Amino acid sequence: MKCERCGREYPSRYYFRTKTICTECFKKMNPEEQRASMQPRGIYAMTTTAFTIDGYEIVKSLGVIRGLTVRSRSIFGTIGAGLQTIIGGNITLFTELCETTRSEAYELLVTHAEEIGANGVIGIRYDATEVTAGVTEVLCYGTAVVVKPLQA
Repeated sequence: MKCERCGREYPSRYYFRTKTICTECFKKMNPEEQRASMQPRGIYAMTTTAFTIDGYEIVKSLGVIRGLTVRSRSIFGTIGAGLQTIIGGNITLFTELCETTRSEAYELLVTHAEEIGANGVIGIRYDATEVTAGVTEVLCYGTAVVVKPLQA
């Protein structure tokens, strides 16, 4: 992944404060820039685990959509996580893997919503299943909707 401000390449989203800005660049921004960079844009501002979006009316339901990804641990990640397990505390190698996997499933969900003409997604949920030892499927699903602002 590449930071949009400094252009530096990072191995994962773990090093990012926002979707496109690394933690180092975020620290250098003034408070106004930080607030602006944290605001979701486009369809991302219209995704929720709730079944309504405050201030908006659902005009059309486009049906269930999903984002699905399947991941496995590498042998090095498994060994490293095993060592972290001995020490105790947060197992950062697994935390990073889980965050990356859920983020990827969410991105696929949003992409599918945009492809069918939705401008929002409600009722977002995650589900995970171990397909086989060390291989996990993560599903992100919700209902794609078209919304419009409520009249004042």
